[in-house]
Amino acid sequence: MSKTGYEKSMQRIQEIIEKLESSELPLEEAMKLFEEGTKLTAECYETLDKAEQKLRDIAELEIDSGEEEE
Repeated sequence: MSKTGYEKSMQRIQEIIEKLESSELPLEEAMKLFEEGTKLTAECYETLDKAEQKLRDIAELEIDSGEEEE
């Protein structure tokens, strides 16, 4: 079973956090990791927002179709 892009991003974010917390990185490398982490985090939030909107749309369709049947 392959992981989704979201799951891979979350895994990478966790790896970045662990590296930043546990090692003495040169400032330049730490900044690069931090930047990568913030980009991945933004992408994950966007994915979650899209999923949430999709669920709202589905729920709205179900409500609308239920009203039509009455």
